[in-house]
Order: sequence, then C-alpha cells, then structure tokens
Amino acid sequence: MDLPFEPYRIKVVEKIQRIERDARARYLRESGYNVFKIPSEAIYIDLLTDSGTSAMSDQQWAAMMTGDEAYAYSRSFGDFKNTIQDIFGYEHVIPTHQGRAAESLLFAVALEAGNVVPNNIHFDTTRANVEYQQAIALDCVCDEGLDPTLEAPFKGDMSLAKLERAFEKYGVERIPFVMMTITNNSGGGQPVSMANVREVSGFCKKVGVPLIFDACRFAENAWFIQQREEGYEDREIVDICREMFAMGDGCTMSAKKDALVNIGGFLGLNDPELAQKVTNLLILKEGFPTYGGLAGRDLAAVAQGLREVLDPDYLAYRIGQIKRMGDRLDELGVPYLKPAGGHAIYVDARKALPHIPQSQFPAQVFTAALYLEGGVRGVEIGSLMFEHKDPDTGEMVNPAMELVRLAVPRRVYTHTQLEYVAQVCARVMEIGKDLQGLEIVWEPPALRHFTARLQPIGGGKMLRTP
Repeated sequence: MDLPFEPYRIKVVEKIQRIERDARARYLRESGYNVFKIPSEAIYIDLLTDSGTSAMSDQQWAAMMTGDEAYAYSRSFGDFKNTIQDIFGYEHVIPTHQGRAAESLLFAVALEAGNVVPNNIHFDTTRANVEYQQAIALDCVCDEGLDPTLEAPFKGDMSLAKLERAFEKYGVERIPFVMMTITNNSGGGQPVSMANVREVSGFCKKVGVPLIFDACRFAENAWFIQQREEGYEDREIVDICREMFAMGDGCTMSAKKDALVNIGGFLGLNDPELAQKVTNLLILKEGFPTYGGLAGRDLAAVAQGLREVLDPDYLAYRIGQIKRMGDRLDELGVPYLKPAGGHAIYVDARKALPHIPQSQFPAQVFTAALYLEGGVRGVEIGSLMFEHKDPDTGEMVNPAMELVRLAVPRRVYTHTQLEYVAQVCARVMEIGKDLQGLEIVWEPPALRHFTARLQPIGGGKMLRTP
C-alpha cells in the first residue's frame, strides 16, 4: 500500500486554540482589516507565509546546540559556506539575516536610478528594494503564467520575447542584470523549467549581463523539473540544482523557505569585484563577513536545513500536501490558480468574488473573510500588494491576478488541519455574494500591504447581514 504519509515523526507539539467568531470580528475591525496586525494567539491556522515558519528537525536543533559563536570565521560559517558552495556552486558566499537583506545589499551596490531589472515576476520585497534605488522592476513572465485557469507544467517561465523587448526598449546599458525567481512566488508558486533557464542564460551571456536567481524555493523548483521535464526523471535533486545554478552568475536567498529555518539568508556571487562591494556594505549594515547578522547557531541550522531539503521523500510529501489541498478545493468548488504550486495554494479571488472590482481589493476581502469565518490567516497577492505606477504613463496599474495565498509552513500542519482550511474556503464562497469591498484609510509610502488600514466601503460592514 502506497499512502502519502509524513516522512517524519512528531517529537514536540504546540497548542493552538480557536477563538469565538465575535472575538475574531473584533480583531478584524481593530486591525483595520489587515491580517498582518492580528496577534498570532488569535490565529487558528496560520498560512500567512511559509517564510521562517517551518518546523526544524532534531538534527537542526542539535546543530544549533553545537554552533560555534566565534566572531570571525567560525566553524559554523565554514560548514555554511561549504554546503552552499556544494549545492549552488558560487565562489563568494555572503551571509545575511534574511533574503531582503541580501536583495538590499546587492541592489544598493549594483543599481542606479533609472536602471531596469527584468524578472519573471518580482515578489513584494524584491520589487520594493529595486524601486527604493529608483530603478524599474519589470515583470516578464510567460503569458501562461498570467492565466489562473490554465494547466501548464512550467508557468513560472520567463518570456524570452518579453525579455528581448525590454533590452530593445531600455538598452543594455540600463539593465545591469536579469533576475529569475524559482519557484515564481507571485505567479502562484509555479516552477521554472531547466529549458527556460538555459534559454534565458544563453540570452544573458549573448548581451553580456549577469543572471541572478532568487533561490528561496530552489529545491521545490528542482523537484518539479525532475517530475515534469523530459530527461530529468532519473536525475538526483542536488544534481538538478547544480546544473541550474551553473547557468547563472549568482543568487539571493531567504533561507527561511527551503533551508527550513526561522531566520537567515545569503548572497552567492561569482564576480569578485561585486562581492567585495557587497561585503563592504555588509560590514556596515549587517555584521562581519563570516556571520552577516546571524549567530553561529543560525548558520549551523541553515547548513543542516539545506542538506535536508534535498531529500526526495520530503519533497514528494511537501509538494504532494499542496496538491492534495488543491484537489480538495476542486471538490468544494473553490477556484484557485492551476496547477497547485510548490509551497502554497492561490485562491482566485476575482473568480470567487466577481462582484467586487479590483479597486475594492477582492483578494483582501477574501483574506479577511477567511479569518472571520474560520480563524485562518492567508495573505493577499493582488492590488493591495502590487498596484503600481506605470513607468511610461505614470498611471496606477492593477496586477493581472487577484490571489489569496495560503502558504503552508513546512513540516507543521497535518492533513486534517488543511482539510479544515479547505472547508473554511468553501464557507467563504457560500457567503461571497454578501461580501462587499474595502477601501484604504491609511497607507505607508512603500510595502503598504504590511501596515495599511482599511475599512468596508462607506464605513459599513464587510459582510452584509439580512
């Protein structure tokens, strides 16, 4: 019998408790209908993010206990560096406290005002860090990646035609590097094929610009290549990773995803001059080059996590868990971006709430309703997060999709708990026609979705009651 059971045993548990609906309604109002502001003790199932929320293994905890806290070139840094070089292959390994620090350091030294950074789709902090340097974050995902209903194996691929048009429009002198996000988070956790990496890498070499990966979910992307791409079905995951990264010139990584830790990140580079510039800024902003804002125990946990994430049994269960949740949503009639992604389900809020226009943030409405009805916390990946100014016209532009990401922390929730989430999604669909839109009452100048305050249109109720 071949059952998809968890490839681990549970040693420690954490109590969670569901609070009453009236209390959830109060928390929602007090938070300004922004679930980022609801305290975790008021959350029943937390799918806000898979970043830093995974359960570490016994071997990771053991590594933390033996972490070397020497200030300069600790034993833990040596293991960290060697492990990263073995998998990713980049000569220079620069530790940071998380992925956005790696992005910030790289962009601060490599970008100038007016530069353009093409990507398949930039995620929120990547886009914000590019724009903070007064540069343009340009999305070049393939057209298939913008159709939530289309079943295709590699919807995270970059469109070479769009990339070529970007170079024709802006000129190579304005594009210091190209980025590729694997898997493509903002596009539904969809993978990038090896063929597409090879194609984009070849183009970058032809025009003479580096290719930099956003490698947060690199192992999940490699698993999809192994399962879906011809010629890779018998290849080891680590070998697929090595082939993929060999076609690039560097990477940023939040280790809080596929390295299975609660904090940490790094920047890998081959260019010694660029690496030195980044390191100079690292010392000023993060810490000494061999710890970069992390304790020795954190470096040790990252190294161990990077080894564990390559386990094919773990990856098969991890990605299978997401697919089974998608299959259940299909049975319940809840629309989501197809096929199911690697780390999350992305509910299609435009299809779920067709009466709410993008200007009234339908994905944020669905997110708030998930919490109100079941204490489930997801995150909006739509107009609240990604509405932006068109660099040519200056007009505000809504994203192509309105999604609610249900990001599943690694090794944390059971099948039964995700079944509950699916039922809450179905409940929101039942009351969907009675939900109305939201409007912003306050927002910050950047990354507004983290801290903005909203209210139901006209100051009334989000859920109309008879």
